[in-house]
Amino acid sequence: MKKILLLQKWAKPILVMLIGVIPLIVLSGCSTASQSNSINADSAGVFNHFLIYPFSILIKFFAGAFHGNYGLSIVLMTFIIRLAIMPLMMNQTKKQMDMKEKMAVLQPELTALKEKYKNDVSADAKKQQQVEMMQLYQKHQFNPLNMGCLPMLLQWPITLAFYYAIRRTPEIAAHDFLWFSLGKTDMILPLIAAAVYYVQFRVSQSVSAQAQQNQNNQMAFIGWLSPVMMGIFSFEMPAALPLYWAVGGIFIIVQTIILNKMYTKPNAASKNLPTGAEDL
Repeated sequence: MKKILLLQKWAKPILVMLIGVIPLIVLSGCSTASQSNSINADSAGVFNHFLIYPFSILIKFFAGAFHGNYGLSIVLMTFIIRLAIMPLMMNQTKKQMDMKEKMAVLQPELTALKEKYKNDVSADAKKQQQVEMMQLYQKHQFNPLNMGCLPMLLQWPITLAFYYAIRRTPEIAAHDFLWFSLGKTDMILPLIAAAVYYVQFRVSQSVSAQAQQNQNNQMAFIGWLSPVMMGIFSFEMPAALPLYWAVGGIFIIVQTIILNKMYTKPNAASKNLPTGAEDL
């Protein structure tokens, strides 16, 4: 029982850190190697052949349709990929909303249980409190570990493949888009990508399952850490990559708001939002 409670406490902060921070570290570490390894039909490996190379072909195809504008091609491809992933995100949002509704019903009973044992600090009392807590979870069919993060993990291969397709398509580096060169670093775009990443985190948190106060501090730290790392890495990468991240982040922000409205019941919308979410 104690292990389950510990997992409940730490599962979400750890998963968010893994999903938001580790990919940036992996990508930054692999950037030098991938820069000199152009993707083509002869590139070995299943990941190269079935994911990265097809994405590279599509980037070139849409760039040709836009008269050689690789920036517009990256923007369009980002939207197409995010639309393809949307069913996973819809499932994730639905699970989060169901969890919030169950927690709203369960919270008074959990408070009463805590009050019942607040003056008894014995080991037997704590053990009995954990047993009764798990019985409440079973009664309300509430799974504290059902954080809905699996869809985020499933989309990794797709988003990583598109990242490498951008890195390993040399034609992109020779073109400009808006005020910047796609193949060179830019001073403004990384700041935009970092800001979008932070707003994306805040909006995502506004529709997450209701958390304990000690978790709010942990999530706030991660909410600042991820955009800062995003900005730092973006300053060292060709502008095509922060462009991809910024456009993808904007799409996720809009998607999250829309799905939140779709799956939140009107009578539960106001009382279940975490503190500060109304400001978003």
